[in-house]
Amino acid sequence: MAAPAAEGAAAAALRAVLARAGRAAERSGRAAEAVRVVAVGKTKPVSLLRQLYDAGHRCFGENYVQELVTKAPQLPEDIRWHFIGHLQSNKVKPLLAAVPNLDMVEGVDNEKIANHLDRAVNSLGRGPLKVLVQVNTSGEESKSGIDPSRCVELAKHVKLACPHLIFSGLMTIGMKDYSSTPENFKALVDCKLEVCKALEIPTEQFELSMGMSGDFEQAIEMGSTNVRIGSTIFGPREYPNKKQ
Repeated sequence: MAAPAAEGAAAAALRAVLARAGRAAERSGRAAEAVRVVAVGKTKPVSLLRQLYDAGHRCFGENYVQELVTKAPQLPEDIRWHFIGHLQSNKVKPLLAAVPNLDMVEGVDNEKIANHLDRAVNSLGRGPLKVLVQVNTSGEESKSGIDPSRCVELAKHVKLACPHLIFSGLMTIGMKDYSSTPENFKALVDCKLEVCKALEIPTEQFELSMGMSGDFEQAIEMGSTNVRIGSTIFGPREYPNKKQ
């Protein structure tokens, strides 16, 4: 009988995260509704995601294409899915074809992937797809993302040369241990100001996706509109085949 208790815990944990996110938004002078919480179900079963859905949550994210294309068809179609992180060009069409309710790709880090997404959206005849440009704010070679000095250039390409994409803002993953420092957040805020100025986008219409389980309150206080929460809602990730 352990499983139902664990599932109940996920819904309770989500409620607690939403409350914390709402308070952080208010501390930053915004309404609680101004911040989106993406529940990231990496390695977690569909039953656990379904429980959050039944509790009223509609925004879910995954980091791996295979996991997303497997889970999405098993869950209701009014879920707004986010793909988070680096996307390989050969996975673009299978992802978009299998997940018609994919709402956003958080992780466009070069022009080539933007072009692939744009063409796939067009050829599948689906509505425009929201994308965030991924910025490598920590300067680590292991991390995907464009250098902050080139974020305007890539944002401009998505906005002006990809008619089937909606350039919605910027995202960052942060440090290697998936925590970020105020410097990482500040770097992304600086990029936002640059991009908004260059492309004449009102700052209040611009998304910033930064903050995860360990640092989302601070990220919201520094201007994040989208936080990606996995382990704080679902518990530690399970990697059955990974050698320690």
